[in-house]
Amino acid sequence: MKQYLKLDEWSIIEEGFDPHTHEISESIFSIGNGFMGQRANFEESYSGSSLQGSYMAGVYYPDKTRVGWWKNGYPEYFAKVLNSTNWIGIGIEVDGTPLDLAKCTVKDFVRELNMKEGYLSRRFTARMEDGKELKVEAIRFVSIVRHEIGAIRYKVTPLNFSGELTITPYLDGDVKNKDANYDEKFWLEVFKEASQGSAALTVKTKKLDFHVTSVMSYDIVKNGEKLNLQAELVEKEKYAANRLRVQIAQDDEVTVYKYVANVTSRNHGLGELLDAARSVLAPAAQAGFEQLLKEQADAWGDKWKESDIVIEGDVAAQQAIRFNIFQLNQTYSGEDDRLNIGPKGFTGEKYGGSTYWDTEAYCLPFYLSTADASISRNLLIYRYKHLEKAKENAKKLGFTKGALYPMVTMNGEECHNEWEITFEEIHRNGAIAYAIYNYVNYTGDLSYLGQYGLEVLVEISRFWEERVNYVPAKDRYMILGVTGPNEYENNVNNNWYTNRIASWTLEYTLDVLAYVKENEASRYAELIDKLELEDSETSKWQDIISKMYYPEDPERGIFLQQDGFLDKELVPVKELDPSHLPLNQNWSWDRILRSVYIKQADVLQGLFFLGDRYDLETKRRNFDFYEPFTVHESSLSPCVHAILACELGYQEKAYEMYLRTARLDLDNYNNDTEDGCHTTSMAGTWMSVVHGFGGLRVRDGVLHLNPFIPGHWASFSFKVMFRGSRLKVQVNDKETIIVNETDTPAVLNVSGKEYSIAGRGEVRAPRA
Repeated sequence: MKQYLKLDEWSIIEEGFDPHTHEISESIFSIGNGFMGQRANFEESYSGSSLQGSYMAGVYYPDKTRVGWWKNGYPEYFAKVLNSTNWIGIGIEVDGTPLDLAKCTVKDFVRELNMKEGYLSRRFTARMEDGKELKVEAIRFVSIVRHEIGAIRYKVTPLNFSGELTITPYLDGDVKNKDANYDEKFWLEVFKEASQGSAALTVKTKKLDFHVTSVMSYDIVKNGEKLNLQAELVEKEKYAANRLRVQIAQDDEVTVYKYVANVTSRNHGLGELLDAARSVLAPAAQAGFEQLLKEQADAWGDKWKESDIVIEGDVAAQQAIRFNIFQLNQTYSGEDDRLNIGPKGFTGEKYGGSTYWDTEAYCLPFYLSTADASISRNLLIYRYKHLEKAKENAKKLGFTKGALYPMVTMNGEECHNEWEITFEEIHRNGAIAYAIYNYVNYTGDLSYLGQYGLEVLVEISRFWEERVNYVPAKDRYMILGVTGPNEYENNVNNNWYTNRIASWTLEYTLDVLAYVKENEASRYAELIDKLELEDSETSKWQDIISKMYYPEDPERGIFLQQDGFLDKELVPVKELDPSHLPLNQNWSWDRILRSVYIKQADVLQGLFFLGDRYDLETKRRNFDFYEPFTVHESSLSPCVHAILACELGYQEKAYEMYLRTARLDLDNYNNDTEDGCHTTSMAGTWMSVVHGFGGLRVRDGVLHLNPFIPGHWASFSFKVMFRGSRLKVQVNDKETIIVNETDTPAVLNVSGKEYSIAGRGEVRAPRA
């Protein structure tokens, strides 16, 4: 862990350029708008180590699965989020020598991610090898108002010379992915055109026929006066540019304004792409950079009104939570139910940019509380639309019925190529079911159950029915050969969490069947006919519920992570040599699998999800046993521990876990931020504050808060949208203040006492 970023409440700031941390910064300073994203690569040339990344939402490539040998049921491909056309490029040459920070002396370097207004800025002074010095100031953003537009303002000032400046704004589709299995390039050229003042480029994927069209225009301004320059037009393979020469004197200020429209065949017909790009680019360029930047700041202001968390007395914690919220809002807008949330968002290639169970388990609560219910509903509809694919996935593994949602997907098909994940980490099915419960419980949108939810629940329950193994000698149902949330254990029998979430899913499905039958009789009949659901199936589900086996240790009063867990050598993490951590970068997989060490919350995941089923002492015993063996080498781990620690009153542990999840990327805890930020775990950071320190739960349709405040915080506040109300909750050491920012009244429970709060009203609840 190395903290090299300056602490600031509203910005991420890097002072001084260090090539060794550059790829980490490229991840952290990424920008996005839910439709496209861009790593913090430089506009000018850079020959040093860099992970170039420009990403278009929903555009992917089915790269052939690369395994040592094939197994029946293996997915045929691994979906890769594609490094798309480099649209930010602005080549700079000084008297014929390219500006390249890997070959210059770099002074006064500052890179800043302004989270309040949604843009990335950079400034520096470069001393060329021949002694010429120039100052550069650059700002860029992708618009959250005009989703297909990116804009750059790039200023160059010669400090000690006069000469010729060559400026080359370009579009480059001749790019590749770092994670290509065979170093293959994934794009083919369709069209290119360089013309005076503009350029256009269309490329398509070698498979699936995704087309991306980028069109750019630009203005060159010298000392405040727009120049009318004749450009040298440059076209080569998958590349189109304008090359311009400007005579400059010392202290002249030359500014490049570059505007780019990026459109895809996901949203436009193939024959319409070029016209579509030009039609959105023209008004953006006419509006100009300053107007676009103001639109951006205003729109981000609206987002912060809905989702900001304010922490007084701890700048590191404040910066971190805003960084997490900022990246989440950059990644997913909820406007397109074909899209989902990749574990790296728009910040890197790792994990293929695909959908994992992270969305349902960790991200959904953030969008439930900070956006209109339609946004989180779209996350569920995404899975509903993939139900037929989930049924196909189950059949590929030999099941005769039911649905197995994929561990990793872009279109509903499984595309993960590690057997212990693809075949065995089946608990993901439970997360899909739990998300339906979580959504309905939070929003009160019971109509979702009959419309969409019940079909998904029935097919998941059918999967569990076939996946369990009945043991007559013990009169118990077991689930064998699985991997639980703790991926440092593979091919185990009776993972407690998997057994528990499977049984819970069957219970919930039966409850929903009863609800729809009673309240939507015609829809119930329609669904029973469509699903061909027999009474014998539901009877079997009831039998499984009553006879499910749960491993436990009565002496310790704990649930066992799986059969045989206590056969391991029980050495806590604190007794390990620190040089061995992280284990996944220092130990062999064989050694990890034989150890007691836990990658992320496993038993504790179940106690978090099903918290209303277990008393505080049960949670305490299990937390006290498992946390000392947990290395938190999954980004999804610290948040669950933080929430449970809050509930148990473990204030120091709660704060430690919060800071670890909140600053996971900013401080590079797991030594892997250069691959991209851990975007889905950022939603867990939000939960650490709202569900942890705020104690938010929903019981019987009532919002409950049970807040406590870390000792060195003066106060903290957050906002939640709940059934038509937006409530601002402020917690200090004396009271909890709730302000209703809408006209919709609300009822809530604070520290065990019920309050009614009128529209635009306020209540004050004394701290216990």
